[in-house]
Amino acid sequence: MFRPSFAALALSCLAASALAQTKWDLPTAYPANNYHTENIALFAKDVEAATGGKLKITVHANASLFKAPEIKRAVQSGQAQAGEILLANFANENPIYALDGVPFLATTYPEAKKLYDASKPAMEKLLAAQGIKVLFVVPWAPQGIYSKKEVASVADLRGIKWRAYSPATAKIAELIGAQPVQIQQAELSAAMATGVIESYMSSASTGYDTKTYESLKNFYDTKAGIPKNAILVNAKSFDALDATTKAAVTKAAADAEARGWKVAIEKNDEYKRLLAERGMKIHQPSAKLDTDMRQVGGIMQADWLKAAGADGAAIVDAYKKN
Repeated sequence: MFRPSFAALALSCLAASALAQTKWDLPTAYPANNYHTENIALFAKDVEAATGGKLKITVHANASLFKAPEIKRAVQSGQAQAGEILLANFANENPIYALDGVPFLATTYPEAKKLYDASKPAMEKLLAAQGIKVLFVVPWAPQGIYSKKEVASVADLRGIKWRAYSPATAKIAELIGAQPVQIQQAELSAAMATGVIESYMSSASTGYDTKTYESLKNFYDTKAGIPKNAILVNAKSFDALDATTKAAVTKAAADAEARGWKVAIEKNDEYKRLLAERGMKIHQPSAKLDTDMRQVGGIMQADWLKAAGADGAAIVDAYKKN
């Protein structure tokens, strides 16, 4: 009678184990050393540990697998099982996504969390209809204005070459009379160095990650809003997991969301300090600039409520009541 050797049995077990392993790709548009990406890498590590290697998630940083505007579609179509998006980037698909980019609606982390909680049911319903599930959401730092020249009011921004990376930032450019230029983060450093853009609105972390201080020397801490990144998963990919693996992913995602909010809050002042150490002038906006930008925010809030209709009004009402 044929008896397989111990070595053959071991190889057979290894092969079966390899076949049982599920592999996911998770693209993100941000550098590996950005706190969002670091948090996602920890999430992937936690999932692999909790499942005993049954689910392995490979994180593809810095738009190396898909560019930022392509990631949501890649997850929806199953080209990538999971992915990270800036919600406000997809405002043209639905007003619910645009909520994150409305200036001065939520300007502190507690307000941003309340706005997220108020909008979460509508967001999850919208994404579910597209075959997508939200794993977790993490905020950016409050948004400020980077500029090559000093800015005392919106009048100083008229005609300036302004980075527009989302519908919201493009709308701001229109309202302040700037020249919008579509630039994603992976191309931002080169765009500044070559003079393609002279100003943009983003977080202190983006300014540090992209070495903005080498080209633009002024940061106005307008605290115009706190946009958020969502880590999404293809619903069919998630549903294909066994119950134990689903539970491990859900637990790791909840941990990643709590950790991400905590790190975002802690790092905000750190990033501004790092920018200042590298030659960036950190300004508090003048009363005139603050008033001008809040007028822009008021216009965009009114436009958003008109576009979002009853569903949008219900979200804002719930947010303001809490």
